[in-house]
Amino acid sequence: MLTQRGGCVSDMNGFRVATPGAVVGVLVALTVAAAGAGSGVMRTPFVIAAGPTGGTYFPVGEAIAAIVSHAPGVYRCEKAGVCGPPGLIASVRTSPGTVFNVLAVNAHTVDAALAQSDVVAEALAARGPFRGHGVQSHVRAIANLFPEEVHVVAARSAHIRSVADLRGKRVSIGPTTSGTIVTARALFAAYGVPLWRIRANNDDSNVAAEKLSKGQLDAMLFVGGAPVPFVRELLADGKTVLVPVDGKGRARLLRQSRALQAATIPENLYPHTRKIETVGVRAILIVNDAVTDGTVHDITRALFNQANRSTLWGSHRSAQAIRIETAPQGLPAPLHPGAARFYKEAGKLPKPAPESGKT
Repeated sequence: MLTQRGGCVSDMNGFRVATPGAVVGVLVALTVAAAGAGSGVMRTPFVIAAGPTGGTYFPVGEAIAAIVSHAPGVYRCEKAGVCGPPGLIASVRTSPGTVFNVLAVNAHTVDAALAQSDVVAEALAARGPFRGHGVQSHVRAIANLFPEEVHVVAARSAHIRSVADLRGKRVSIGPTTSGTIVTARALFAAYGVPLWRIRANNDDSNVAAEKLSKGQLDAMLFVGGAPVPFVRELLADGKTVLVPVDGKGRARLLRQSRALQAATIPENLYPHTRKIETVGVRAILIVNDAVTDGTVHDITRALFNQANRSTLWGSHRSAQAIRIETAPQGLPAPLHPGAARFYKEAGKLPKPAPESGKT
């Protein structure tokens, strides 16, 4: 069971996640207290689970929280549709990753989260890490956000040139509640590398990156929209390299997992790095089904308001791929009715596929 404690999200084992986002929430709350005293508007907290601070989800989550918050007395919110519903106070939280985020949204210990599309698909089918938890039936989608690439980062001294070379190496595959570990299992299976043949490490990405830089790991995997901040830092001194996900293993992986797609990391996006072939998933904004239709409608409307584009796109390069045209497409979870209403009003709701058979 997941619980919310102050600025931390905890699991049934008492694991607590440090939450720099809690500071954001406190600052917003203080602003609200000052600006909205006596306004009579009911304050509604809205908690968004993101990921580690050095990844992609956290800065994008911060931008979304800033966009949808509607504190009383905030000037920009006086224009209709620019902010979320009146009184909504959004805050972002760090987390170990997508599996944790999906479980937290389903349990409604957070209201919304960013999550990998392949992991959300597993959650709704009670497969993989969700086999013991059952179908995560309270998860709904707000938007398909942006592509996320699989990063295999290796120490140059380890002479790792392909995924197959990770056999016998010290490799971080992400925490057990991360999305990276779900993708890593599929990746190793496609390349014929059993997990027991690697010396697996389950530290969070920030700790793993530090260990890799100190020579305590040979490689690490991470799924995130490029450029991932900590990956950029690792590659800057030339002591680490990006390893491609290519060849027959990649082709096999794409055949075996419909949630994955071919992807490319452009040349020079990272220091000292040529174009890298890899695979990727999509980042999805998910929400608990108990959040009201009106709230989700207004959040979705604010997310795609032109006045907020610079805030959203400025949060991270990947966020520039967030478009209303693609947001309701290819979702691994049912669309929340509030989001569906917004897309219908905007003329962007996909038409249902025609039924086969006799007419």
